[in-house]
Amino acid sequence: MILKIKNKDKKSDNKYIALGLDKKKYEFLFKADNTVAVNKKKSDIRIEEDDDGFTYVVWESRRVPVELVEKNQNRYEVLVNGISYKFSIESPISYKRKKFLDKTQIQSKTESIIAPMPGKIIDVLVEPNTHVSQGEAILILEAMKMQNEILSTVTGKIKSINIRKDDNVMKDDVLIEIEK
Repeated sequence: MILKIKNKDKKSDNKYIALGLDKKKYEFLFKADNTVAVNKKKSDIRIEEDDDGFTYVVWESRRVPVELVEKNQNRYEVLVNGISYKFSIESPISYKRKKFLDKTQIQSKTESIIAPMPGKIIDVLVEPNTHVSQGEAILILEAMKMQNEILSTVTGKIKSINIRKDDNVMKDDVLIEIEK
């Protein structure tokens, strides 16, 4: 079952903000007339469920399969057409509070690369004190018989490597730390 947000208050509009891990912001305005605006543009988005219980998002005449993989408070992981997306849903007030707290929070100089899924480390492509660029492959993780390149999310220097070749890791384990 996919997250379904309906206009609870039929007399007024409901606004929600989806924030991706990549910091992209999407505003959804669910209007009283049951239409939806995405980033202030009217959109013809519908959520449908078939007789077998599968859920689809219908947008611009395309029907895409979706599945809610994980929900933890206001954070979600959704599988859309086989690709996983993580985001949080915020009200306008919680979004303003989040922006304020992000500004006042001291930014860490270290970025942790975490395991996106459980698996086995096939190869570590970097060494400590090596300089890496954002988007550069730093290790290969095998999960469900598929090899996945794990990329650096920042440019910096490898501070520590917490795994070795042939190690088994769990989802959210810290694999490598990079100093920005």
